[in-house]
Amino acid sequence: MSDLRVAIFTGNYNHIQDGVSLTLNRLVAFLEDKGIPVLVFGPTIDEPEIDHEGEFVPVPSVPVPGRPEYRITVGFPERAQKRLREFDPTLIHLATPDVLGFRAMRWGQANNIQIVASYHTHFTSYLKYYNLEMLKLLGWKYLGWFYSQCKHIYVPSPSMADELNEEGIDEGIRIWARGVNTDDFNPGYRDMEWRRSIGFEDDDKVVTFVSRLVWEKNLQTFVDTVKRLQQSHDNVKSMIVGDGPAKKELEHMLPEAHFTGFVTGDELSRAYASSDIFLFPSETETFGNVTLEAMSSGLPCVVADATGSRSLVESGVNGFLAPPRDTRGFAKCVAKLIDDSDLWQEMGEAARQKAIAYSWENVNGKLLDNYREALKEPRPALKF
Repeated sequence: MSDLRVAIFTGNYNHIQDGVSLTLNRLVAFLEDKGIPVLVFGPTIDEPEIDHEGEFVPVPSVPVPGRPEYRITVGFPERAQKRLREFDPTLIHLATPDVLGFRAMRWGQANNIQIVASYHTHFTSYLKYYNLEMLKLLGWKYLGWFYSQCKHIYVPSPSMADELNEEGIDEGIRIWARGVNTDDFNPGYRDMEWRRSIGFEDDDKVVTFVSRLVWEKNLQTFVDTVKRLQQSHDNVKSMIVGDGPAKKELEHMLPEAHFTGFVTGDELSRAYASSDIFLFPSETETFGNVTLEAMSSGLPCVVADATGSRSLVESGVNGFLAPPRDTRGFAKCVAKLIDDSDLWQEMGEAARQKAIAYSWENVNGKLLDNYREALKEPRPALKF
């Protein structure tokens, strides 16, 4: 694979820890382990959250208005372009359709370098949370143009591919699923002593949410569902794993919930496995990394019937799909698991079995095969 030299351009690699940054860091580690040179370009901050993999070239960026933990790239300076020329890539991978992604695309086209892209964030689904739905049509028009310049578009799930197809983005799509370490996320981490230490009784049913605490994850539906369940089930307790700008308000709305804050490693594994039901109402996911981690931990999952989640959860088999934002529907699904211990156990076991098929080695190995295929194909025609 000495002919494969990959330059990755992303809006998120080390400054904040989320599904995108973790996925790309795992990819870079995988490629370097295979002896494939990789160079990553993206924004950063003075004290990044991730000790990143591989060589990273920072580019100028500014905080997202109202969400300063995220960054927007604002250019592709000459010093970064100089390092790119020295690296001499044979493949450019665009992970974000931002200013940096656009400039990298044009550089690749000017230098006759094959270009591929990955779709990590369902950008248009976020607009309603900022009262910007009027920009949805314009957003899809830009995304359609941007991805038409790329030989392959790697999406994390078949349902995401279907949605892109509906918007006219239907050429070159390949599945690049997300993986899970089934040793790290394992039912064996269940710890009843730890549950007792944080105030849960052995017969409590712990309903858990894991993610960055932002309202775009439909946190209100989680809150309302828990409160509805507690009206009819006095053994329902909630646990919220993660941190973010919505945490203080959530603590006020669910004062009896256990908040772990941001945790990793064994602490995160224990929090998952020591729960009983994973409740994830987000409808903005392209895949649902946390859902897969919960499944690997042996939890039945109740999730929104939306892009990404529906590719993992088979309703009635390893959990349930509920209509997005339908508190009554979510509560009804969770109640079925609370009221039927046999069903709860069967679905938890089915969730674990499905997760086992998603190893990172297999997932990234398939992406590497797609890289090889892309190198052999002609460059897409330049489109304006």
